[in-house]
Amino acid sequence: MDQWTTARAETVEQQLHRRGISDKRVLAAMASVPRHIFVPESQVNRAYWDGPLSIGYGQTISQPYVVALTCELLEISENAKVLEIGAGSGYAAAVLENLAHKVISIDRLQELVSLSRENLKRAGCRNVEVICADGTLGCPAEAPFDAIAVAAGAPAVPDSLKKQLKVGGRLVIPVGRSKRQQDLIRIERLSETEFKTDNLGAVAYVPLVGAEGWTDAG
Repeated sequence: MDQWTTARAETVEQQLHRRGISDKRVLAAMASVPRHIFVPESQVNRAYWDGPLSIGYGQTISQPYVVALTCELLEISENAKVLEIGAGSGYAAAVLENLAHKVISIDRLQELVSLSRENLKRAGCRNVEVICADGTLGCPAEAPFDAIAVAAGAPAVPDSLKKQLKVGGRLVIPVGRSKRQQDLIRIERLSETEFKTDNLGAVAYVPLVGAEGWTDAG
C-alpha cells in the first residue's frame, strides 16, 4: 500500500470506526476517496488530519468524521439521488458518489464550483454535477431527493429543502442561532405534511448564506 492508502485505512479505523461509525458502505467509501486530492497543496501533509482544513474563500473541507457521520445518518441507498449544499472542494460529494446513483452539489461561490469540478475530475468521479446557485433554495429541477446533506450552518431549516425531500427521505443540516455554533439536525419526511426531527448534538460549521439562510458570511 502507498502512503495515502495507509493514511485512509488509519483514518477509517482510528477516527471513524472507533467513534461508532459502523455502516460498511460508508467506511468503504471513506477508505477509497483520496482526500489529499481535495485539499490545497499547502495542506496535503495534513489531508487526513482529524479536523477541518481551510480551502480558501473563507471555507473549509469538513473533518472526516463529520463527513462519515452525515453519510451514515442519511442512510443512502445505491439507487439514491442526493443533493449536497456546499460543494467546497468536492470531497464530500466524492464520498456521496460512492454511496448513491447521482449527486447534485451546489455552491454559491463560482471559484469553489470550478475547484470542486476540477478535483472531482481528478478523482475519477463521473456521477456528480456541480452547480453555482443559492443552495438554500435547493435544486427544484432535480427534485425530489432521497437525501440532502448541508455542509453549512443555517439559522433555521430552509423550507425549500424540506419540500424537495422524497417521502422517506432524510435531510442532515447544522442549525443554530449562532453563525459559528449549531446542532446537527436530521429530518426524515414521513408524509407530505409530516416530518420527524432528531438532534445529534453540537457542531461548528461555516454559515449557510442565501435567501433562506444567513444574509452574509460574517
